[in-house]
Amino acid sequence: MQTTRPTSLAGALDALAADPAATLLAGGTDLMVEVTYGGRRPESVIALKRIEELTAWEDGFIGSGVTWTRLEHGPLRGMAQAARTVGSPQIRNAGTIGGNLGTASPAGDGLPFLAAVDASVVLASRGGRRTLRWDEFLTGPKQNALEPGEVIVGVQLPDHLPERQEFAKVGPRNAMVISIASACLVRDGDGTTRIALGSVGPTPLRARRAEEMISAISRPTAVDVGEFARLVSEEVTPITDHRSTAGYRRHAAGVLARRLLERCL
Repeated sequence: MQTTRPTSLAGALDALAADPAATLLAGGTDLMVEVTYGGRRPESVIALKRIEELTAWEDGFIGSGVTWTRLEHGPLRGMAQAARTVGSPQIRNAGTIGGNLGTASPAGDGLPFLAAVDASVVLASRGGRRTLRWDEFLTGPKQNALEPGEVIVGVQLPDHLPERQEFAKVGPRNAMVISIASACLVRDGDGTTRIALGSVGPTPLRARRAEEMISAISRPTAVDVGEFARLVSEEVTPITDHRSTAGYRRHAAGVLARRLLERCL
């Protein structure tokens, strides 16, 4: 296996242009599982770990090489809560937010936060840069809009982020687990509420009807919170697989929605 180790984004793009079939490697926490258990054998790899630009985190921009450990200790409450649920300390030291986006699994723990705050994904190629909304970039289960020759540079957050942010997920155990259902809820001072859910659809999804309903109520009652949870459970589109049934996922989505809203209130 041939390995290229560029130290600049331009070098990585040049290497990718020279070898379009090369596999991009950041932390490797997803790729190595595929190599070990899925039989994947990349012939060439472009390692991105040494590119300083991809590890930048400033002015609302999170580089694709920022690790879960850094996110875990960062100022974004919802993302920090999600980061703490990612694997073991060793995995969090290696894994990156860019890896979550590149793998594009519906169960990616960082994706509900990005969806809840309407983040955008910044991509670069030798032809320039482009920015896509999270829902334009994540197109299906383990599918994204990354084009040949492009690298995920990072995530751009909106200028304003709600102070109240909560994340939680449900799994068969408390640690080192792929979520059966996950959710991130954010609520602004004026009552505007957004919730994004993972593992209950082909991509992370927003419960728009539930958001509209609860955002219109300045002082939600217990009845309102229950209705919000019911609407969320109706809006998700889960499947049955080896980890859970669709029915349980739908129920879990409603429970998570209620709990997170209660925390924010």
